[in-house]
Amino acid sequence: MKTITENPSFRADKMPASTLEPAECVITHKRLNVADIIVMVLYLITVLFVGFWSMYKRKRSTVSGYFLAGRKIPWWPIGASLFASNVGSGHFIGLAGSGASSGIAVSVYEWSGMYALIILGWLFLPIYIAAGVTTMPEYLLRRFGGQRIHFLIALLSLFAYIFTKISVDIYAGGIFINLALRWDLYLSVIGLLIITAVYTIGGGLAAVIYTDALQTLIILAGAMILMVFAFIRVDGYSGLKKKYFMTIPTVHIPNSTCGFPREDAFHIFQDPINSDYPWPGVIFGITVLSTWYWCTDQVIVQRTLSSKSILHAKGGIIFAAYLKILPIFIIVFPGMISRVLFTNLVACAEPATCRRVCGNPLGCTDIAYPLLVMELLPGGLRGLMMSVMIAALMSSLTSIFNSASTLFTMDIWHHIRPHCSEWELMVVGRLFVLVLVIVSILWLPLVQMSQGGQLFIYIQSITSYLTPPIAVVFITGCFWTRTNEKGAFWGLVIGICIGIIRMILDMVFNPPPCGQPDERPTVVSKVHFLYFALILSFITLIVVVIISLLTHPPPLQQISRLTWYTRHDKPPEIHTANDLVESDRTLDSYNIEDSETTIQGEKTMKSRTMSILMWICGLDTTRANMPYESTDERYITSLYEEPVRRYIVNANLIICLTVIIFLYCYFA
Repeated sequence: MKTITENPSFRADKMPASTLEPAECVITHKRLNVADIIVMVLYLITVLFVGFWSMYKRKRSTVSGYFLAGRKIPWWPIGASLFASNVGSGHFIGLAGSGASSGIAVSVYEWSGMYALIILGWLFLPIYIAAGVTTMPEYLLRRFGGQRIHFLIALLSLFAYIFTKISVDIYAGGIFINLALRWDLYLSVIGLLIITAVYTIGGGLAAVIYTDALQTLIILAGAMILMVFAFIRVDGYSGLKKKYFMTIPTVHIPNSTCGFPREDAFHIFQDPINSDYPWPGVIFGITVLSTWYWCTDQVIVQRTLSSKSILHAKGGIIFAAYLKILPIFIIVFPGMISRVLFTNLVACAEPATCRRVCGNPLGCTDIAYPLLVMELLPGGLRGLMMSVMIAALMSSLTSIFNSASTLFTMDIWHHIRPHCSEWELMVVGRLFVLVLVIVSILWLPLVQMSQGGQLFIYIQSITSYLTPPIAVVFITGCFWTRTNEKGAFWGLVIGICIGIIRMILDMVFNPPPCGQPDERPTVVSKVHFLYFALILSFITLIVVVIISLLTHPPPLQQISRLTWYTRHDKPPEIHTANDLVESDRTLDSYNIEDSETTIQGEKTMKSRTMSILMWICGLDTTRANMPYESTDERYITSLYEEPVRRYIVNANLIICLTVIIFLYCYFA
């Protein structure tokens, strides 16, 4: 982003196209005024206040308290957190950029998320709750036995979090910070990471969820205000439909359609061969990816597992599904409007021109949203939108930090040290957040070198290569009792190997510039990543089915309360309510005895500073020598649904499904 030039008098949308020369393709640089800075400071103070309030209110010294917020979160923070965890800064940059480039077809990712959320709440979640798990790899461990599947999924998830989600969000946040503020990228991101790490380390999932609820409110308020300003500038939706098709950049490649808007930009079902989102892939391929993300990914499922009951989890899921209607209006359409207002900048097609505009010769659609913010909004509102982008970045990073910490602590560290104390797990979980912060900072130089004309397509292509096998293993494990460990493992391994090969081919054979012949191998140039996700799913499914049928079926204890058909099985006697109460009393007795023998030494050893530090981190020294036993926290949440509330939730389910069908039909 070093090529951005300061030119306060330049307005790309006001200049006649014939007078706009390549050298003039520069971006204005409005400075934040005092009102903007005050708004941003108030926002950061409010976030920290909510974070510390949630730290004070919630018990954070146990595994359940830290990683699942004590399973006491009501429906509305869960729904808000699901939305905020998904809609990060990469979402704003990527969705708006894809809207500017290809039209509204990218919105199908949001709508598929709506029905995938419903699938989570009504099909997958009852199984996870009955299983009494904390993490998704833990479910696979109990369902299939052995360690290799659960360990492989944990490592793969951590790899995906660190090198795709974190990097993409930091890259997107860096684009906005550079374009809008001209702040030093490293200092800005380090500051944000430190703020997010403070309440993520100290408050655990409860702090993340309640701050996410605040972030959601700020994101929606700011994005809707910008949407109104943007639609006013293009005379509403009808004006956008007329003007979008006239957005041809002055400087473009002769005898080609590079930089021209698509004729089907306002249709979600686009050409099956020559489009960024072919309609068969949109219907079937995206469904596979959405099933993985919304039904099996730790970041999402962990929030629903923290609910006080299954009905609260379903209520939060419906709330999040309703919110997923909004991105087409508050992100995609504004991205298309940005192309209308700043055609020669956002829609640049000639590599040299794009390099002058945004430093990326492949295209500048990624600057569509931040450019709109800085050019359209008055003082004060620019500060609000900066807070929105910071909120989006922080909410997604905190979600990833907490979930990755849970995976590492419960599925890797506890696997390596099965007899470790609960204190040790708490310390390791918090320290791993610091490791993630450091890795995020070290990853910045590589993120800056990323070349992606459309960030959202990059995200989804990588997802298509790595995640379909995971989705298939979870689906077969949950809904086919005959699936065994051998079938699931070899299906997972073969599927991931094929996906990695395709990903490497994509990295080796870069796409040619627009207008140049495509000489890449057929499997890369002709097989769209959404089609590949579908093919990879079928290959994985065939391997799982064949090997499972050729080997011994799983024993009954490996399917009891772990599949859809066995979720209502009676739990073992050790896990009944009375045993849990007795277990809790025993633990409390142990705590009292342990604290009585150690309290005198602690009084002499611990300083006031150390006490404050222990409180901030949520660590209870009386549990330092206690061995961690996961059984005392199983089956706390039942599958019982209170009748009246169940009717309310199911009525909203029907309404939500009706809205999904209407959106598909209206924009088809």
